[in-house]
Amino acid sequence: MSKKNISLSVIKRLPKYYRYLESINEKGIIRVSSKELSEITGLTASQIRQDLNHFGCFGQQGYGYNVNELMDELSKIIGVDKSYNMVLIGYGNIGHALYKYKSFSDLGYEIKAVFDKNTDLKVKDGALEVKSIDLLEDYLKNEKIDIGIIATPKKVAQDVCDILCEGGVKGIWNFSPVDLKVKNGAVLESVHLDESLFTLTYFMNSPEDFIF
Repeated sequence: MSKKNISLSVIKRLPKYYRYLESINEKGIIRVSSKELSEITGLTASQIRQDLNHFGCFGQQGYGYNVNELMDELSKIIGVDKSYNMVLIGYGNIGHALYKYKSFSDLGYEIKAVFDKNTDLKVKDGALEVKSIDLLEDYLKNEKIDIGIIATPKKVAQDVCDILCEGGVKGIWNFSPVDLKVKNGAVLESVHLDESLFTLTYFMNSPEDFIF
């Protein structure tokens, strides 16, 4: 099946499978069945098999999945078998929290530079200085950056996004509370914290709408 025909919901479940496989692997478990994955993830065994079958035949009937082999295949599919250089634009509360999240570097995602309008801000561990956002365009001309993280106020987010796209950045991770438009073949993933919180409170107030 062409990857163009794979639904977004399937793609968003792949990191969940990878995370649970990591947990299983840390316990020294060598193989796992779709039924066992179902019990761990809360998804049906049939759904898991269908999702994985979009990308190949990884399991064996009567045996299940080899945990290490499936992790390796998923890492290639998701792209975590590579390393990525990132820049962070906006060093407020969200930007600071993202910078301090050490699991990024463990997974091969490295923040190479931090930009903000306020250059008096200090990166706490002293590893990087906060550069003026006015230097972003020139920085991108001289450095190979794969992912741009936008954590700016919404009024400047689109301008920052345009600079990143024009600077050859192919992945935009947006934490600004605004819908952005990308160009030059860049892809966009937005994390709107308020929308996620609104979804949570919706289901809290409308439990009958839950579909498991």
